[in-house]
Amino acid sequence: MRAIVVSATGGPEVLVYTDHPDPELNPGEVLIDIAAGGVNFVDVYQRMGRYPLSLPFVPGNEGAGTVAAVGEDVRGISVGSTVAWANVMGSYAEKAVVPASHLVAVPDGVTADTAAALMLQGMTAHYLTHSTYEVKPGDDVLVHAAAGGMGLLLTQIAKLRGARVIGTVSTEEKEQLARQAGADEVIRYGGFAEAVRELAGSGVHVVYDGVGAATFEGSLAALRPRGMMALYGQASGPVPPVDPQVLNKGGSLFLTRPTLVHYIATRDELTWRASDLFNWVASGQLKVHISYRYPLAEAARAHEDLEARRTTGKLLLIP
Repeated sequence: MRAIVVSATGGPEVLVYTDHPDPELNPGEVLIDIAAGGVNFVDVYQRMGRYPLSLPFVPGNEGAGTVAAVGEDVRGISVGSTVAWANVMGSYAEKAVVPASHLVAVPDGVTADTAAALMLQGMTAHYLTHSTYEVKPGDDVLVHAAAGGMGLLLTQIAKLRGARVIGTVSTEEKEQLARQAGADEVIRYGGFAEAVRELAGSGVHVVYDGVGAATFEGSLAALRPRGMMALYGQASGPVPPVDPQVLNKGGSLFLTRPTLVHYIATRDELTWRASDLFNWVASGQLKVHISYRYPLAEAARAHEDLEARRTTGKLLLIP
């Protein structure tokens, strides 16, 4: 098969499109012909070596496609069905082998592209709004990078739960996207903490921050007493060490650094989150904004565009 292989960490140029051995099917696993693979910042961190992996590796942490074969001991999954997954490496390729326990069936009415675009970011948005901080009607919520793939999903799901959403963006075009997703207020990054205070009085109940170093201090300053800062990413770089006394001074604040693997630790959690997402899409309550579809061979260009903030919505690689 053809795949993207990383043999040394570094810039986008280390994403090499090449021939690669087909994955071997073992008991409990499923062989999938990949229809689409999602592009995420975690892929960038792994490519750079910020999240170290054994070399060489095929990147990509989510995807969707058609079942080509099932291994021994696999039940309930048939050849020809459409499935999707997250948190399993190897979706920057034409084929992947995924443990059956990590797969979810993609229902009629949801395309493989949409499923691939939803799995990692969609389930992250779900756990952030349903479990890390359970958004309630009337809550004030700050969503950073509100026009990105994560931001658009977070905004819509927070609105489904009755929140007032304040989003940060960098351009007029991105502001329009955020408002179309339901953001009640959209502000720029410069002086955003002060702007939030003007809009939300004592501050917001929760900040969803995937930006990291560039927004961290302002995010804490935008919280009301006993508010929660959910730092789920670090697109601008890692946050320096924090003195816990800062949380006290800010009003007995909560700070958490969650990750998806701990929120889909059981099969029940995985299917709950995926089912909610697919149902919202099928009913028209959740729109998935796929802004760019790149040929698999152009994975390096996808990474360049993502890192340069030239994109909005979700990026996919198509084998």
